[in-house]
Amino acid sequence: MSESSDPVFEKIWRVIRNFFMPKLNRWFFLRLGITIILAVIVFKFLLVPCVISGASMEPTVHSSGFTFCWRGSYWFSEPQRGDIVIIKYDNNIYFLKRIVALPGETVFFRNGKLYVNGKILDEPYVKLNSDWNMTPVKVGSNEYYVVGDNRSMHIAQHQKGAVRSQRILGQMAF
Repeated sequence: MSESSDPVFEKIWRVIRNFFMPKLNRWFFLRLGITIILAVIVFKFLLVPCVISGASMEPTVHSSGFTFCWRGSYWFSEPQRGDIVIIKYDNNIYFLKRIVALPGETVFFRNGKLYVNGKILDEPYVKLNSDWNMTPVKVGSNEYYVVGDNRSMHIAQHQKGAVRSQRILGQMAF
């Protein structure tokens, strides 16, 4: 009796197993586990999702947009003038700004034009100018001077000034 019921039970079990678990084996679960671990590492330590709110970078980056910050962008190189970077100011406050002056340089605004080391900086990405004026500021040795691209905003709402390099999380990826 037990011999005749075993093949029937095995057939039923095979149908149920194949319906719910079609060809799943340990290699599938190993690849799935590796994929999940890599995704966690990438999104925790390399790519940081950022929601953009505010108009200080318009028209380059639009408000209410979404982008990623690439944390690895400055592991082997220093930030350069023109880079759009994510800056951490407080625990949960981040800003998206453009680097306009490097460590040791002097920066100021006169009649809405940006001067770095006494020379007008060519900024093709700035579409909306203003009449800003600002006294010269020397950027510290471990700092970068950052501002947004929307220069039509009032300077007090727009300008962020010199930031320490430790506060730069990375470069905007896309």
